[in-house]
Amino acid sequence: MKTTPEKTPGSTQIFTPKFGQMLSPEANGILVLDEFTLDPAAARKEQHGFRAAIASVAVTLRRIAALRVVIALVAIGNLPLFLLSSGWWIYAVSLTLVVAVHAAVSWLNRHEPKVRQRQDLELHLHREQSANYRKVRDAVKYMIDTPSRMNEHLYLELLAVKRVALNLAHGTVALLDTSDETSWKVRIVREIPAAA
Repeated sequence: MKTTPEKTPGSTQIFTPKFGQMLSPEANGILVLDEFTLDPAAARKEQHGFRAAIASVAVTLRRIAALRVVIALVAIGNLPLFLLSSGWWIYAVSLTLVVAVHAAVSWLNRHEPKVRQRQDLELHLHREQSANYRKVRDAVKYMIDTPSRMNEHLYLELLAVKRVALNLAHGTVALLDTSDETSWKVRIVREIPAAA
């Protein structure tokens, strides 16, 4: 599956397309679909920003979950306290706990979406302010098998391991070449299996 070089009209110079052609034979059947560069300094800086934002989201979600567990334990503990005790004061304590649990659940239900929205907005701003991220996103959005996978996790994985599978069925992967410290090169390639 090799494309034959074409001659441009009125010229004897051979025109070879940059993408969509097989590489040299030693490339073992790799079809280049796209190629672009990333800014190494910005990529290193963005890694920390993305990781901090993701960690912040995780901490917030854990705190919300812990708060819900505490509220549930208080609500469950209120029942035996009410049944196993006697006296007017226990009714006051039980009623206070019921009101407190209701207020806490109402507050949490009202504020949790706002907290999640604020965290999502922070991640969105990190993505939109990153020229490197936008380059990767625009290059892979029509090739990736699951569009929702194109997020900050995939970008960080590419920077970390330098190879990310985009579409397993088609053998499409993203490769990061960091050999040049002034400009990192990303290639979107399709690995064509050798004929048996």
